[in-house]
Parts: sequence; C-alpha cells; structure tokens
Amino acid sequence: MFSRHTLRHRRSLWVTAALCFAAVLAVTGCRSAVEQARSGTEVTEGGTLRVGNNGDFAPASLYSGAPAQATLTGLVYDTLLTYPAESLEAQPALARSWRIAEDGRSVDLTLRDDVTFHDGRPFTAADVQFSLTTYAEPRRAGQLARTAALITGYEIGGPHRLTLRLARPAGTVLDLLAVVPIIDRNTLADFDTGKGYNGTGAFRFVEWKPGASMTFAANEHYWGGRPHLDGVEYVVVPDAQTRISQLRSGQLDLLLGAGPRDADALSRNPAFRVVPQTGVRANWYIGANVRAPGLQDVRVRRAIAHAVDRARILADVYRGHGSTDALPWPEYSPAFDAGLNSAYSHDPDKARALVAEAGELPVIPISYTTGSTETEAVAQIVQADLAAAGIDTRLDPLDYATTIERLIGGTYPGLWITAHTYAQFNPATLPTSAYPFNPQKNASNFADDDYRRAVESAWAIVDPESPEAAAAYHRFNTELLDNAFVIELVGFENDLLMAGGVHGVAWSKRAELELADAYLGG
Repeated sequence: MFSRHTLRHRRSLWVTAALCFAAVLAVTGCRSAVEQARSGTEVTEGGTLRVGNNGDFAPASLYSGAPAQATLTGLVYDTLLTYPAESLEAQPALARSWRIAEDGRSVDLTLRDDVTFHDGRPFTAADVQFSLTTYAEPRRAGQLARTAALITGYEIGGPHRLTLRLARPAGTVLDLLAVVPIIDRNTLADFDTGKGYNGTGAFRFVEWKPGASMTFAANEHYWGGRPHLDGVEYVVVPDAQTRISQLRSGQLDLLLGAGPRDADALSRNPAFRVVPQTGVRANWYIGANVRAPGLQDVRVRRAIAHAVDRARILADVYRGHGSTDALPWPEYSPAFDAGLNSAYSHDPDKARALVAEAGELPVIPISYTTGSTETEAVAQIVQADLAAAGIDTRLDPLDYATTIERLIGGTYPGLWITAHTYAQFNPATLPTSAYPFNPQKNASNFADDDYRRAVESAWAIVDPESPEAAAAYHRFNTELLDNAFVIELVGFENDLLMAGGVHGVAWSKRAELELADAYLGG
C-alpha cells in the first residue's frame, strides 16, 4: 500500500486517471474515479471513521511513534517527502524536489507554494527550519535526532527555497525528512501541552479526551484535495477482546492491530478485511546486557542465537505471519543478505558445545512485557530452548513503563524480549536511531571500536545502492552477527483489521495512518 503522496503521483499512470485528465474533469472527480476503479466500489463522501487501539495519547512523547501519537502525526501533519511501501525511492510531499550535493554536505529543497496550515497561515521555509531544530532538541527524544543534529546551518533563499548545511555526509538525511512532521512555529506551547495541533495535513485536530478518545475533522483546504471522510475518531479501548467485539458489532471501523489468531479468524469472515501494513516491519529479538553475569562471554550469546527455534516461534505464536531472521532487514533493503540472514540456524548441538566451552553459568533472567499472550508465549519458548542447551533462566515479566525505562537506560538484568522497528528505512538509520543498536549508547551496554567504525562507515554513505554501501552493510551485518548482543528472531508486518466497507486506507513507513483517500462504502 502506497502512502497518499505516492498514490497521487502515480495516478497519472493509470488508465482511469488518464481518461479523467483527457476529459478535463475536476481534480476530485478524477480522484474518485481512480479510487472507484481500484476498489470496485462507489466512492462515498462523508462519515466518520472510528479507529480503535489500546494506547492513550501522550503529548510529551509525540515523536515516539506509539500508535496514538502516530495517528495524530499522520492525520494532522505532513512531512517533506515520503517513501513507497517496499522501496527507499523517496517521493515528493511538502518538498517538490531536493538535491543532495556531490560531497553530501548540503541539501537544496524546493517547497510547495500552495500549502497552508489549518489556521490559514501559508507554509514557508521558516517552518521547515523550525520543525527540524525542534525535533533535534534532546528533550524531544526524536529517534533520528542524531541526524537532525548534523544540520549546522539553514540558508533560506525565499519563502519556498531552503538549503540545509550538514557537518558531514549522512545517508540518513532523506529518512529524517520523511519522518519529521512539519509543525507550526507559532503554536509550540499548545503542541507541547496537548491543547492544540496546527498542521498542514488532511485532517484538523479537534479534541483530546484523556483516557477516552481523540477527534479530527477534514481539512477543507488540504493541498492534496479535501478528504472523503468528514472526520476520524481515535477510540481508546484497553482490552483486546473488547476491541474485536466492537469491530464485529460496528462500534469501531478499524483496529490498528490484533493478535494473529484474531486476524486469522476475521480473515475468514467476508464482512471484514485483514490488511497487512506492507513496508511497516517489526522485528522481535532477544537483547543481551553484555555486562550481566553470564552474558559477558560472546560464546554464550552465540549459543543463545543457535539454541532458539525461530521456526517454532513463527509457526506456533505468529501462525506463519512473517519470516525467521538472523538479521533485521526486509528483502527490499539494500542491506539484506540472504546468506548471512540464515547464519544462526537452529542447532542445539552447537549451542550446547558453546555453553560447555564457556563453563558454568548463573541463572539468567529473561525480561518481557506483560499484556500480550504472544510475547509471553515467545518468552516461554525461548526459556525451554535455552534449557535444552544447558542455559538456566527465569522469566521476568515487566509492565510497559518499566520496559521502556530499562530499554533506554540499559538496565536489564540479563536477556529481554521485545520488538524494534526502523529496519524499513536506509540501513544506516537503524544503528544510528534505534535504542538496541546505537554504538554510542545502547540497551545492551555493548561498546566496541570495530562495531562503531562499521556504523560510522555506513552512516557516511549517501547512496545506499552503491558498491561502497554494499561493502559497508556487509561489514555492519558481520559485526552484528559476530557480537550477538541483539539476536533477531522473527520479522513481520502489522495487520490492520477493518470492516469490509472501509476503503482507501494508506500509511507511512512509520505506520502512521494516512486517510486522505479513505472512504466508507459498500
């Protein structure tokens, strides 16, 4: 599924769109005809799409990517560019075009001149500068803040022209421009407190009721054309089965995720659809605190990587939804390496031999986050597999807040099981942005000069498809596998669950809903 910006740029390739333009129909008429051709249903105008999820909105962590926050940023704000679902070929959004200098130390941006904020103020280059500098503030905890901090200067050449000056070349700069929402420099106080959000996106923020809901209304003056929907309501429903029941009863129209069993059950019901969020990848992994007793020895960490039966986890817990992996990359990533991706096959004998070499081990805790039957099931399988290899463990269930605290602080007492993202972007974005991989400070407390140099080398390469990049990614992959402080398990794409009458739902690579083209039909 392409994001709305990519869809708009590709519509001219479709026959229906060509006929629309040939007939000199109105823009909205063309759009509706194309969407009707795609879905096979008549496009209807109006209505409110009700989206259900368990998490409430938290203004202090707007850049975190959590589902509630991502819903708001996807609806209310735009980014400078966007990516198609399964490639890293950047597409225009608020930036009409861009050019990276040959030395990689500057980026020239030409911005759209037909965009206004929801309060009617024109969008200009000054808003881009403000948004990027705000995102770079350490207190914002933006995952790509290291890349934003490389911007040393902004040269505004007019209302819609801007040059970014960089301290050094960085292959992650386009990812930054695809991730950072363009915010209003005049309403930052409201932005910080949750009082109001003034963006350029397809929907206007209306209200947040803590613990209950967020509501949004269609932006009548959206630069991409008025949305078909009148509005969107994000509803907080903490219990997973209650969400499923409300989808079945028609109280909700779309769920941002569900367990594999619920997804499989609904997929057999013609009244509902299960739509994989193509291009939005989550990777479940085992992390190892290399300072914890028993885990300082890399042989033990490699034994763990060989002991775990990834195929069983994929089949029994995720019902075959996804892939077993030793590396984090989707197949379309320039860093994907089929050979290295199978480096840690399930080999209990090899695991036991490595444990025997390492000697006597203490009981090692395995931390995991409560509230998910899938996560608990994975933890139990890992515990059994490690026991078969001669590694005694104990399960350490944690609430979500403690999980985040330990992940950021690097205070896990042993192993932990959770998920990471960012592998769907430029390969250098993962180790420079995600907490488990950052060579400067990571959740495993792993520090190694060779690993740091491998990351820095990949980060400095602007063209991810170049031979130089391929060599750098191979080196980085080898460092990950050799040191085994992050042990990948399975990778999969999230499933959206929706009523059969919901059409035109799209998303960004960060899983933000993009509903400019969504509508409610038969």
